[in-house]
Amino acid sequence: MLGSTHGTLTTDFRARVVACGEEPYAIVHSMAAAAAEGDLDVSGRPLHAPVPDLDRFFRPESVAVIGASDTEGRPNTGITRQLIGWAERVGARLHPVHPSRKSVFGRACSPSVADLPEQVDLAVLLVGDPLPVIEELAQAKVKFAVAFASGFAETGEEGAAAQARLAAAVERSGLRLLGPNTNLNAFEKFRDDLEGPAIALITQSGHQGRPVYALQELGVRLSHWAPTGNEADLETADFISYFSQRPEVGAIACYVEGLKDGRSFLLASDRAARAGVPVVAVKVGRTETGARMAASHTGKLTGADQVVDAAMRQFGVIRVNGLDELQDTAALLARARKPQADGVVVYSISGGTGAHFSDLATGAGLKIPTLSEEKQRELHEWIPDYLNVANPVDNGGHPVGDWRGRKIIDAILADPAVGVLICPITGPFPPMSDKLAQDLVDAAETTDKLVCVVWGSPVGTEDAYRTTLLGSSRVATFRTFGNCITAVNAYLDHHRFAASYRSPFDEAPRTPSPSFRKAQALMRPGRQLSEHTAKQLLRAYGIRVPREQLVTSAAAAVRAAGQVGYPVVMKASGTRLAHKTELGLVKVGLTSASQVRDTYRELTDIARYEGVELDGILVCQMVERGVEMMVGVTQDALFGPTVTVGLGGVLVEVLHDAAVRVPPFGEDQARSMLGELRGRALLEGVRGGPPVDVDALVEVVLRVQRMALELGDDLAELDINPLMVLGRGQGAVALDALAVCR
Repeated sequence: MLGSTHGTLTTDFRARVVACGEEPYAIVHSMAAAAAEGDLDVSGRPLHAPVPDLDRFFRPESVAVIGASDTEGRPNTGITRQLIGWAERVGARLHPVHPSRKSVFGRACSPSVADLPEQVDLAVLLVGDPLPVIEELAQAKVKFAVAFASGFAETGEEGAAAQARLAAAVERSGLRLLGPNTNLNAFEKFRDDLEGPAIALITQSGHQGRPVYALQELGVRLSHWAPTGNEADLETADFISYFSQRPEVGAIACYVEGLKDGRSFLLASDRAARAGVPVVAVKVGRTETGARMAASHTGKLTGADQVVDAAMRQFGVIRVNGLDELQDTAALLARARKPQADGVVVYSISGGTGAHFSDLATGAGLKIPTLSEEKQRELHEWIPDYLNVANPVDNGGHPVGDWRGRKIIDAILADPAVGVLICPITGPFPPMSDKLAQDLVDAAETTDKLVCVVWGSPVGTEDAYRTTLLGSSRVATFRTFGNCITAVNAYLDHHRFAASYRSPFDEAPRTPSPSFRKAQALMRPGRQLSEHTAKQLLRAYGIRVPREQLVTSAAAAVRAAGQVGYPVVMKASGTRLAHKTELGLVKVGLTSASQVRDTYRELTDIARYEGVELDGILVCQMVERGVEMMVGVTQDALFGPTVTVGLGGVLVEVLHDAAVRVPPFGEDQARSMLGELRGRALLEGVRGGPPVDVDALVEVVLRVQRMALELGDDLAELDINPLMVLGRGQGAVALDALAVCR
């Protein structure tokens, strides 16, 4: 944990909205705003989202508390008391509202919103049903409202319908609503004696933000807390956009149960990426149980976790698993300066500790470089020759009685290949551990490089930890090896990402390509296309397919084979055929007219026996062997069309080796997809095989993405499998394709 108070570590998708049960109001509103600016992509999705002006929400000049109470024992009384204290801290005038009270806690009470003595910025609704109050607030021109009431989408269909009515009323009113099913976290007391970049916190479950809020007691500044609840209006994306523009915010920490709309989340994450503000998130729903619990708690759609994970990586959102990881990673990213190098040196008073930590760090992907011979000779001036100083550096016991300890640390930090120094201290061993902690703190004050300490003592009351380490804003202090490695990895990854980030929304297509008109003519709403038609769809987008002809007689098959060129492949083609191989409806390597004639009869007999309706038999060119891949499009309930690439062929459903991205994305992301595959070595050539045409594979992925964007929700599914990727410079050929229209 970084401690103390000083220093500067430094196609129209409305149908999808309705079909999937998403809250349509804010989405359609943002689309309308984007359309007014001509800021939609070719599929009709917004390319920019406005940043909501939330200044008057977090720092209002005047506040109304609807349903205020001072009757002891009533829940509203405690809330009213807390709001009065908060209003005094932020300098806001607070006006209680209650129909039957003259005063609340000595403050004059208005009987209704209409009777308020002034126009207010924020209304806090302490009522069971906030819906009737929304129209009154609109007439009074209130900017923001908070609804604490529960019993909405988190309770099931009836509650979801009530939330939809509330959201519709808010949309008509023009005010912005936080909640319902939220809490008082936005009105907590934040320490104002802490300096340096702050963490802004967003949570859908208030209790889950407590560990991050508690960082203030360790000297880490917290600037805001947005408890979004059911997100009938204001959502996580709104707060990410707002916080990423705040100069005091060094990092945004999120606990997310469900995303309201995928595109708005991506646009907000893009805004944070442009600003270089790291976003760290716990997103529940990795498992079926987690997804079910998340839906029951906030009424949100969790989405396919693999897609969520990929979307976060695309836009630099750092996904962590635990709340402890969230607090440690967010604290480091908020306050640590930009790295000067990516090399990590492990410095330890124990060879075993150094070896253990280095094993874990290397396995997690951190770069633990071997120090130069010159640097090792320098270190051996103060460390005995029999100890290893190549990295990890084993000092055999940090010097206590003289200046050598600082010399060692300074020498390591002076190495240009070193960007991070990590010192794991598994337990206190005074005075050695005390002197080591002080030397690390003193050295950190003189360098821009990151200095981390893992204080492994379970007690945590030692003076070296509580005072020396946590008293420094220049040392990042952790309690576990795992959290340190996770945070340092995130720190290095974030800065690599930020240095090369280019927003894909800037280059997203806004107008259809010439291919779109050809593709539209091939689409059949609500139906699966035959293989022949699906390949025509690919051809319309410049994706190479084999030479082939569709025939309806044996004689025509023989003529086609002569024109295509022997050997040939013959396949049944029909609109209801998905797995031809399993039915015996694919024959390969046919070399003569008699084989073609007999195969035609065999395929049609099988189809007749299986009750499969055909539009003909395909006579196709045989394509030489390469690496079989698959490229496809599926529709995600949150993000719309997604593009997948992976190992293909008949084992595709067994291997499950695939990577996914959410359009729009560029060539760099297409290549990153290939790098994520476990079988990526096949593309580089194995067992003496030549490397394949990776550039052609990347081009197919990008052309499929263009198809997904232009056809939008009209293309429910596309599966190119196998896509035969040939030798370098020879291209890639789609041997089979399945397409389903919506």
